[in-house]
Amino acid sequence: MNETPKMQTVLLIDDDVVLVEMLKEYIEQENFAVLTAHDGMAGAQMLTQHAVDIVVLDVMMPKLNGIETLKVIRQHSNLPVIMLTAKGDNTDRIIGLELGADDYVPKPSSPREIVARIRAILRRVKPSEAPNMHGEIMRIGALSMWPAERRVTWADTPVVLTSTEYSLLEILAKNAGQVVTKQELSIQALGRPLARFDRSIDVHLSSIRHKLGLLPDGRHCIQTVFRSGYQLIKH
Repeated sequence: MNETPKMQTVLLIDDDVVLVEMLKEYIEQENFAVLTAHDGMAGAQMLTQHAVDIVVLDVMMPKLNGIETLKVIRQHSNLPVIMLTAKGDNTDRIIGLELGADDYVPKPSSPREIVARIRAILRRVKPSEAPNMHGEIMRIGALSMWPAERRVTWADTPVVLTSTEYSLLEILAKNAGQVVTKQELSIQALGRPLARFDRSIDVHLSSIRHKLGLLPDGRHCIQTVFRSGYQLIKH
């Protein structure tokens, strides 16, 4: 007998009570369980009390804003986080990505768009159930990756990546030695086309570079190919 799949849980943290109730109702209709909090402190506390699969986090909140809340989350968890940012506020957006947010959605946005982003990220963080994936290891020089566990080491030292960072690195590793465009990376890792002036991929890859070690010649293993994209060097 097949077991009923476990319902995934979304934590919404936003001080806009009306918006949260509307989003909660919509997301629950999409077969998710939903927890809510109206300030960053309460939201961070809920993460210590409940099993959560993904967080949707507003930037502008009382007591503890979204940026500070994200810092708290990242101190002990790599749980996927989507930031809700003011439309056109690139500063908060970039800071959030640099601190480890997996993606952002500009406000105002439709519930449908938010659910699409949630599904895109959760689809990618779900461990593979294919039997032949459990023992598979990808090795490119000092880099080793275990896709079934979404685990990474560099020179046998564990590397802690967010869910989106892992997805981006895995795409580059599968195409090692080849250029992958930013548009391709965005579609495959974030589940959406890259908008004009969107620096999400650049910020994520900058973070990955800092977490991985250097090559013997002092270069980073991920290279920018001008006006083309990014390439993981075979080493």
